[in-house]
Amino acid sequence: MRIAIHHNLPSGGGKRALYEMTRRLANRHEVDVYTFSSADHDFCDLRPHCHRHQVFPFVPIPLARRPFGRMNQGIRALDLLRLRRIHGALATRIDAGNYDVVFVHHCRYGQSPSLLQFLKTPSVYYCQEPPRHLYEPPIARPYRTLSQVQLMGNLFDPLPDLYRRTLTRQDHANVQAASRILVNSHYSRETLYRTYGIFARVASLGVELGIFRPLALSRGYFALSVGAIDPHKGFDFIVESLALLPLAIRLPLVIVSNWVDAAERVYLEALAQRLSVELEIKTMVTDFDLVELYNRATLVLYAPVMEPFGFVPLEAMACGAPVVGVREAGVRESIIHEQTGLLTDREPRDFADGIDRLVRDADLREHCSAAGLELVRKHWTWDQALEQIEMQLGQTALHSRRR
Repeated sequence: MRIAIHHNLPSGGGKRALYEMTRRLANRHEVDVYTFSSADHDFCDLRPHCHRHQVFPFVPIPLARRPFGRMNQGIRALDLLRLRRIHGALATRIDAGNYDVVFVHHCRYGQSPSLLQFLKTPSVYYCQEPPRHLYEPPIARPYRTLSQVQLMGNLFDPLPDLYRRTLTRQDHANVQAASRILVNSHYSRETLYRTYGIFARVASLGVELGIFRPLALSRGYFALSVGAIDPHKGFDFIVESLALLPLAIRLPLVIVSNWVDAAERVYLEALAQRLSVELEIKTMVTDFDLVELYNRATLVLYAPVMEPFGFVPLEAMACGAPVVGVREAGVRESIIHEQTGLLTDREPRDFADGIDRLVRDADLREHCSAAGLELVRKHWTWDQALEQIEMQLGQTALHSRRR
């Protein structure tokens, strides 16, 4: 097949997944990548693994500073319209390339790319998640409390509503226009139906076992958690849970993050200090260092809020680390309770009891370590994931030719 791939992704798990897909697809097919200058090209670099890598210019309008911050939602709405125009021109370029299928990934600004509306070539959209800030309630934080003046201003400011309406309208139109939609979990499939009324197809992702693997290192005494320093990642819940453990067995917490919200970091560090939980936040960590941390941690804790999929439990299991996770969303599909780890409700006491149980029971930790490693090797490899994705791309291209 001749496959065009489009993305506008920053660094992070989504770009890492795209890298693994592209690298493997390029071994069997002719793959061209179409992207924007606003994407991160150096992290998980696709350029060595594609036939052609074309970068189109897009620079977002700089956001205003105080006292003109109210203009920013209008600026973001304008950027969405600019992106829509550029996507229209890009679709014309891709359609002229006579590709069998276009494999479309997220846009860092509009989530679902407007490219989908303009393409005549059959398209497969891999939807990691809908724009959650549109469809889910915000997570409360003290640093997000608005003053009376700000609350009054919101009553008369039309720009936030303009931005939300623009993004919502475009997002629904984009998703509806895709020839086929793939998602990373059964939970995500249900979410897309509730959001868009569309039945997507599940094409699970995988773990690169050449990177994430046991290293035969001695395990230390600390808990590890991984993810962006963002309210949705639930690190405050983990800190609160650890604080309920007796001091004699209270594990220090190490968080590895590739993106940090400064206000959330201050909030977490203050919370940990107040609750007497030893906290270390590591940033700019290499894959090698992350794998070493997985191999040295006593256990891995994972409690993001309604995470659609989550690589962290699978990466941990691939390194032989037992996991305690929340029993919700996509996490239920990767952790098998009392076999590869423990699942608990989102209650600090329940989560703390799960941690306590694994800390005290060395036999259970060993059992979870062995079972988790076996599960990942059997069911969660990138070779298996690519078979599903390749099949979906081929079926989409074949179905369109028959029409």
